Amino acid sequence: MMINTLNFNEDYLGKLEQNICYNKILNMADTIDVLTGKWKIPIIICLSFKPKRFSEISRELKTITDRTLSKELKFLEENLLITRNIIDEYPLSIEYQITEHGLSLTKILMILREWGEIHRERILESHRSTKI
Repeated sequence: MMINTLNFNEDYLGKLEQNICYNKILNMADTIDVLTGKWKIPIIICLSFKPKRFSEISRELKTITDRTLSKELKFLEENLLITRNIIDEYPLSIEYQITEHGLSLTKILMILREWGEIHRERILESHRSTKI
C-alpha cells in the first residue's frame, strides 16, 4: 500500500503504481530477451576471458553451427554486449571482444550459476528421496 503524502487522488496513484510495475516488467523482459537462447550466455562467457576469432568461438562451443554462431554474434553486437574488430593484417581477420557493458553481466551470470547449482542439487535430492 502506497502512502499518499502528496494528496494525489486514488485513481492517479493506482495508474502510477501500474506504470511502475509495467516498467519493471519491461526491464526484466529486455534482460531475458538478451540472455535467452541456448548460445547467448555461453558466447558471453567464452568472450569474457579474451577476444577470439569466429573459428575459436566455434571450436570452444563445439556443437554450434556457423550459421547460428553468426546470428548470435550479430544479436550480441546489436545489443552492445560484444564488438566486432577487423584486424588489419594479411590475411584479414575478425575478432570478437566483450564490451564493458557485456562484462557488467558477470555478476548476474555468477548468481545464475550459483542458483543453478543449488537447484540441480535440490532436484537430485528430491529424486533420491522418492526412490527410497
